[in-house]
Amino acid sequence: MPDTDRREMQEKQLLNHMADKEQGLTPGRSNRAGNMPQPEKKLREAICVLLVELCERFTFFGIVCNMILFCTLKLGYRNYQAAIVNMCFVGTSMLTPVLVGWLAECLVGRIKLVCICMFLHFLGTALLPVVAFPFEDIYFDRRHILHTLTKREQKVVFYFALLTASLGIGGIRAIVCPLSAYHLENCGPKELLSFFNWFYWLVNLNSAVVFVSISYIQQSVARNLGILIPFVSMLMAMITIRMVRDEMIYKPKTDSSLLTTFGVIAAALKTCCVRYRYFTAGTATWLDHAKENHGGHYSETQVESTKLLAKLFPLFAFQILYRTCIMQIPSGYYLQTMNSNLHFSGFVLPVAAMNVMSIVPLLVLVPILDCINSYLFSFKDTGHSPTIYIIVGQLSAALSVMVAGFSEIHRKHFPQVEQTLSKEVLLVSSMPCFHLAPQYILLGVAEALVTPSCSLLSFRLVPERIRGISMHFLTLFNGAGCFMGAFLVQTAHASTHGNWFPHLLHEGKLERFFFFLAFLMLVNTLGFWTIAHRYNNVNEEYTNEFRGSLSEEKLLQHKKAIKHYDSILESPPIWCPVKET
Repeated sequence: MPDTDRREMQEKQLLNHMADKEQGLTPGRSNRAGNMPQPEKKLREAICVLLVELCERFTFFGIVCNMILFCTLKLGYRNYQAAIVNMCFVGTSMLTPVLVGWLAECLVGRIKLVCICMFLHFLGTALLPVVAFPFEDIYFDRRHILHTLTKREQKVVFYFALLTASLGIGGIRAIVCPLSAYHLENCGPKELLSFFNWFYWLVNLNSAVVFVSISYIQQSVARNLGILIPFVSMLMAMITIRMVRDEMIYKPKTDSSLLTTFGVIAAALKTCCVRYRYFTAGTATWLDHAKENHGGHYSETQVESTKLLAKLFPLFAFQILYRTCIMQIPSGYYLQTMNSNLHFSGFVLPVAAMNVMSIVPLLVLVPILDCINSYLFSFKDTGHSPTIYIIVGQLSAALSVMVAGFSEIHRKHFPQVEQTLSKEVLLVSSMPCFHLAPQYILLGVAEALVTPSCSLLSFRLVPERIRGISMHFLTLFNGAGCFMGAFLVQTAHASTHGNWFPHLLHEGKLERFFFFLAFLMLVNTLGFWTIAHRYNNVNEEYTNEFRGSLSEEKLLQHKKAIKHYDSILESPPIWCPVKET
C-alpha cells in the first residue's frame, strides 16, 4: 500500500511537471525572468501588458477621434462616406486580433508575428502624416513645400495606412495583450466582473485623455501635426515591448482553437445535409454529427466544447445591434456635434471632446457598480446575474438614440451661424453643443453596464479550455456590429436619396434614422430579455448546460496519467522493492 501511494505521488509530480511545460514560457524568455519570484513576475507582466494596451489604445483613439473631420474637410468625402470609413476601420480593428491570433497559433511563430505586426502598425501610423502633406503648420514659406499628393493618391495612401494600422492593432491585442495574460483562470464571478469593470475603466480613462488632447491639437493648434501623435505613441509602445519582451509575450494553452470550432460546425452542417432524414434518429443535437462515433472527424471533447460555446451565440448575436448604437458616437453623434455651436466662453471646443460626455458616466459608475457587485455576490443564494445589467444597458442605448432624434429636431430650430473648424468655415446651427450631452451620457451608462457584463458571461460560462475562443467570438460579433452600422448608414442614404443621412444636416431628416435605430434597439432588447434566463447562474462551476462535464475533464487527465504511467513502467522504477532470493 505505501508503494502504491508513493507511485501515485510520483505520477502526480510528473503530470504537474508536464503541465508546467505545456503552459511554459515562449522560446526566448530570459533565465533572469525565470529566477524572479512568481508573484513579482506576474505583477511585472501585468503592468507591462497594461502599459502596452494603453499605448495601443492611445494610438487607436488618436486615429479615430477626428477621422470624420479629416475625411470631410481634407479628402472631400460626404458625411455618410466619412461615417462608413470610420465604422469600417473600428470594425476591422476588432476583427484583426482574431485573424492574427489564429495565424500565431497555426502558421507563424508568436515572436516573429508580433514583430511583423509592430512594423505594420509603425508603417500605418507613419503613412498617415503623408496624407496630410503639405505641412502648412510647419513650413511658413509655401514655396518650400516638399510635395503635394493628388486627391486620388491621398486616398490610396490613407486606406493603405488604415489597413496596415488595423493589422498592427490586431497583432498587439492578440499576441502582446491577450486576456489570458492577466491570469484570470482561478478567478470567481465577483473577481472577474471587478477585473472587467476596472479594465474598461482604465481604457476609457485613456480614451478621455486622447479625445481631449489629440482632438484639440488636430483641430485647433496644428491639424496636420496632430496626426503625428499616434506615430509618437506607437514608438513608445515599441520601446516598452522591446524593454520587457521576454516577460510580455504570453503563450496561451493550445487545448482548442478557433479553426477547430469552425471545423466542428462545418462538419456537422455537411453531415446534416447528407443525412437529413436521420437527423432526429441517432443524435441529440445537430452538432453531434461531427463526432467520430457518428461518422465525423472530431473527438467527443471538441464537439462538446463547441456545443457549450454555441449556447452563447444568442448572447453574442444580441450585441450586434447594441454595438451599432455605440458606433453612433464616432459617426452620427459626431456629425451632430460638428454641426452645432462649439463656442464656449470664447473658446472653440474640439468636436471629439464631446465624446468625454459618454466616458464620464463610465468613470463614475464603475466604482459604484464594483461596490454593489461585491455586496450582491457575497450572498450566493440571491441568484445575482449580470444579465440585468445588459438589459438595462441596452434600454439606455435605445433611449440614447431616441433622444438623439429629438435633439436633431431641436437643433434645426436654431438659426445658422458661421463656425471655423480646422481653418474651414462651416455653416452650423447656433444651438450649443452641450444640448447634445444627454444622448452621450445615456450611451456612457450603457457601456458601463453592458460591456463588462458581456465579457464576464463570455469568459465564465464556458470551460477553461475554450475561454479564449469564447472571447474571440464576442469580438467577432462586436466587429460585425460596426459593419452593421456602416451597412445601415449606406442603406439609409441610398434608399432615401440622402434624406435620412444627409450631407447638410439642416436639409435632411437625420432624426428619422435615429428613430428607426432606436426602434430596432428596443426590439433587440426585448429579444434578449426573453433568453436572459439562460445565462443567470454564474456561480456554479460545472453545470451540464454551460460549463461542460466534469467527468470529461477527469477523463482527459486520466488518459494523460495512463500515458505517463505506461512510459514509466517501460523502465524499472527506482521505488520498486527488491525481490529477496
